Parts: sequence; structure tokens; C-alpha cells
Amino acid sequence: MTKDDKKPGTISGLSFEQALQQLETIVQQLEKGQVPLEESIAIYEKGTALKAHCEAKLRDAEARIEKIVIGPGGAPSVVPFDEK
Repeated sequence: MTKDDKKPGTISGLSFEQALQQLETIVQQLEKGQVPLEESIAIYEKGTALKAHCEAKLRDAEARIEKIVIGPGGAPSVVPFDEK
């Protein structure tokens, strides 16, 4: 990751919510069909990058989620969310 990745306006520096909001705006613009072709292609490419960024943020969050389970002796323990 470079220094520029955390500058405002770069996708990698966006929170999940910011990226999702930008992605929703892009979808609305494309659905209206009132954007010139070249601009449509550019914002579609940005939308693809925003989607990937949101998916990565969700995977990171999911990996950090833990659940508390009660062990055989009645003692609580913490395990990753996806373990049963």
C-alpha cells in the first residue's frame, strides 16, 4: 500500500459506508442512462473497484467476528464466527 492509498478520494482510503454510498450513486447514474459513453465506462470501472473494496471490507469484518460458546465444563470460550 502506498502513501496515496490513504489520501481522500482514493478507494482504499474509504470506509465501507463511503464506498457503498459512491457505488450506489454510480449505479443510479448508469441506470438513468444519461451519462455519455466514455464517462459510463469510467464510472463502471470505478464501480467495479468500489465493489471489490466493499467485499474486502466485509471479509475483513467477518474474519474478526467471534462468538462466545459454552464449553463442556460450562466455561465460556471465544471461537471464530464460522466455527460450529
